Amino acid sequence: MSTMKLHNFWRSGTSHRTRIALNLKGLGYEYIAVHLGKEAHLTDAFKAVNPQQLVPALDTGEQVLIQSPAILEWLEEQYPAPALLPADADGRARVRALAAIVGCDIHPINNRRILETLRKTFGADEAAINAWCGTWIGAGFDAYEALLAADAQRGSFSFGDTPTLADCYLIPQVESARRFKVDLSRWPLISAIDAACAELDAFRRAAPAAQPDAA
Repeated sequence: MSTMKLHNFWRSGTSHRTRIALNLKGLGYEYIAVHLGKEAHLTDAFKAVNPQQLVPALDTGEQVLIQSPAILEWLEEQYPAPALLPADADGRARVRALAAIVGCDIHPINNRRILETLRKTFGADEAAINAWCGTWIGAGFDAYEALLAADAQRGSFSFGDTPTLADCYLIPQVESARRFKVDLSRWPLISAIDAACAELDAFRRAAPAAQPDAA
């Protein structure tokens, strides 16, 4: 099988979660940088890769996969070990719900194109941008933290004793929270998971600052 190619950007949260999942699965890939700051994603060349002109896009050698939730589920189905979803339906639903708090309710409204619109169309300055992001990160993290606190069976990660899909989503959002100057001390359980993940090579190698295009 040919090496997969990941079209991504070092600071993109969706790219970050995809790198984590690939690393946890032990899958090698060619890193193809798409510089969002230079609007490389808006070129005709990248539009030919992904008509939506967003990162990440994963070229498997047979097809190009887009949308990180679909990519992560595909990886889980194609490479089931180590598993990023629990074996039981109830556990899978819980992990997917945690992932969706980030993937559906925090990240999309804090994404670069939203923030660029706030800046260019509505005149938001950096203090306003940080306040906007902090509002939605806070709402999502409050719920995530409450669900963690209610899970008596939880180990060191978001679910159980090993990383799951939920952690692939959570850690990039923690990184984003730091960038937007959100005080993470409000969420000690999330902070503890972040520390546990930081001990793992798969997460360290996926971190934005570790990427070849990091500025």
